[in-house]
Amino acid sequence: MSKLLHVSASPRGEASESLVIASAFVDAYRESHPDDEVEHWDLWDGTLPAFGRAATGAKMAVIRGVEPTGDEVGAWRAVLAAVRRFTGADRLLFSVPMWNSGIPYVLKQFVDVVSQPGLVFGLDAETGYQPLLAGQGRRAAVVYTSSVWGPEVGPAFGSDFQSTYFDDWLRWTGIADVTRIRHHPTLTGDVEDSRQSALAAAREAAKTF
Repeated sequence: MSKLLHVSASPRGEASESLVIASAFVDAYRESHPDDEVEHWDLWDGTLPAFGRAATGAKMAVIRGVEPTGDEVGAWRAVLAAVRRFTGADRLLFSVPMWNSGIPYVLKQFVDVVSQPGLVFGLDAETGYQPLLAGQGRRAAVVYTSSVWGPEVGPAFGSDFQSTYFDDWLRWTGIADVTRIRHHPTLTGDVEDSRQSALAAAREAAKTF
C-alpha cells in the first residue's frame, strides 16, 4: 500500500485553479488506488512550522555535529515532524500557482523546512550535494498554474521561475520521477479549454501514478 500526500500551496480554496485540478487528480487516484492512504497538507492551515532564528540555529548545530540547545530544541522537533510528514509518503502531489513569476512564499517555507541535512540531503566536500531521497521509488506530480505567463507568450508577460525552481528542488532531493500537469490559459487564451485539458491530464496521470 502506498501513501499519497497532496501538498497545496494556494490559499484560495475552491477558487484556486491549481487546487481544483489537484482535487481531480486525487479523486481519480482514490478510484484507481482504493487501498492507498491519501493525506492533504494545506500549507496555509498553520501546521507548517516557522523557520526562523531558532530553527536555523538548530540546523547549523546539526551540521556542526552538536545537539541543538535552548529554544532550538523545540524548533528542531517541529522541523523533524514536518520532514517525517513529507518523507513518509511515497507518492507526492503538489498544487503550485504562480506568484510573481515564482512560487508562493509558503511553498518556499515548506522547502526550507523540509530540506534538512542527513534527512533529505547530504554534502560531500569533493562531490557536492547528495540527494538522500534518490532510489526509494518515490514519485511526484506537480500541478503548475498561471493566468498571465504562458509558454507561448513573450517576456513582457513574465518569466517561469515557478517550475524551473521547483523542478530543480525535486531533483536536488533525489525525486526524479516527476509528472507535470499545466494550466496556463494566459490573458487572451481560452480558459475553459485549458482547464478541461488540465483536468483530463490530471485524471489520466492519477490512474497509473
